[in-house]
Amino acid sequence: MGMGRPIIGITGELEAARWGNWIREAVISPVSYTRAVERAGGTPIVLPPIPANSVPGLIAVLDGLLLTGGRDVDPSLYDEEPHPETDTPDHRRDRFELAIARAAIEADLPFLAIGRGLHILNIARGGTLIQHLPDRLGNKSHRPDPIKLTTHDVQVSAASKLGRVLGGAAHVPAAHHQAINRIGNGLLTVAWTEDQVIEAVELQGHRFGIGVQWNPEDGDDLRLMEALVTAAKTAPAPPAETSSTPSSSSASSRSKRNSKRHAARS
Repeated sequence: MGMGRPIIGITGELEAARWGNWIREAVISPVSYTRAVERAGGTPIVLPPIPANSVPGLIAVLDGLLLTGGRDVDPSLYDEEPHPETDTPDHRRDRFELAIARAAIEADLPFLAIGRGLHILNIARGGTLIQHLPDRLGNKSHRPDPIKLTTHDVQVSAASKLGRVLGGAAHVPAAHHQAINRIGNGLLTVAWTEDQVIEAVELQGHRFGIGVQWNPEDGDDLRLMEALVTAAKTAPAPPAETSSTPSSSSASSRSKRNSKRHAARS
């Protein structure tokens, strides 16, 4: 990528929408995401939930990915029965986002996963969720206000990528009743609340792979979006081997690539 504005894909969903005299199924996405990406220096593109076999073509044209907030992920995807408070699942969106999250990880594509997006990331890595936090915590501290976001404090690991962006603490806007239970493979907890709810994770060995439990697109703090856009502008290191290598070595070439990148960074 040169110095132009990098293309950031924003996952959307299908929902009935009204315009003029029509009510039609539409691809929708809260404008707060596109505005935040635009303000942070990226070019936002809303991605409709498409079949998994179309995902590689999509990944190829993106410089970065935003996995957005929304309804609860289907609990059967992490082998649980639904809690009474868990939303009715959107299977099309779940399938699409799991596929694109895995493809972004495979391609070392910079991504930011927000709210539901964090849950998708965790499930894509084999993790599980707490379906209803008030049950687990025995209090209502994480029951969201249905109308407005509330803000709360999180502690951030200063040594993490997230810590380099936000420092050791942040005051963040959020609304969620679910959270990570068992953390997925290769994910590292990098932010948490006082009552030990996981508020952010990072994917180890990835160029820029951060998931947060809050809603940075709804606040005035653009640092996280700007960090995603900056990572998306930076060209990945070239592959260690030629393209003729068989696919079985792709994992080893990727780890070589990653270690090269770490060496260059440190």
